[in-house]
Amino acid sequence: MVVAAAADLSTALKEIGDGFEKKTGVKVKLSFGASGALTQQIQNGAPFDLFFSADMDYPRQLIAAGAADGASLYQYAVGELVLWVPADSSLDLEHKGMNVLLDPSVKKIAIANPQHAPYGRAAVAALKHAGVYDHVADRLVLGENVSQAAQFVESGNAQAGFVALAHAVAPGMRGKGKYWEVPVEFYPPLAQGAIVLSRSQHKKDATDFLGYIKTKEAVEVLRKHGFTLPQN
Repeated sequence: MVVAAAADLSTALKEIGDGFEKKTGVKVKLSFGASGALTQQIQNGAPFDLFFSADMDYPRQLIAAGAADGASLYQYAVGELVLWVPADSSLDLEHKGMNVLLDPSVKKIAIANPQHAPYGRAAVAALKHAGVYDHVADRLVLGENVSQAAQFVESGNAQAGFVALAHAVAPGMRGKGKYWEVPVEFYPPLAQGAIVLSRSQHKKDATDFLGYIKTKEAVEVLRKHGFTLPQN
């Protein structure tokens, strides 16, 4: 079974997939990317069984196009946006928050491409809300997805970046940087939805996996990796 998933899930979903495989013996293959790019691949006939988006809009588009089963749509998490800088950065994130971006030492600010990535759209909304977008627009560098935006900062190609909280707390990133949680009122909620795809050859497995996402153990993994759970 092949699961297409938003890049912010790269750590959490691997762990959940392993748990599901142990329980059921069903192998879960994961393919990560920007939600918009994955939606396009699905519309072009990519052989995915399940899709975990970083928003609810792309799954709804697929339902409208007949490419996904509307009854299966499930909001599995709410993502959080953080501003991340390298560990050795002298920027005072804790006290200045978004205003650190106005510092002349910040030459490049990484965000996910807002055309394909819900986290990129959230970053633009947050910058506008904080009143700094016009000051920094010419310094933005676009990652293909939110993971790539994180890589830009990690590699030193950008001095700051907007990434998912899930990236900032991932085991591979701990100690490499510091982050500031962007206040949730700065951007539209990152409600994240999953859906079973119409072309799936493994609908039962896909439905079972979606069921597994709702279990206590999977929910704990999502929490641990920086996602909040929707208030049902």
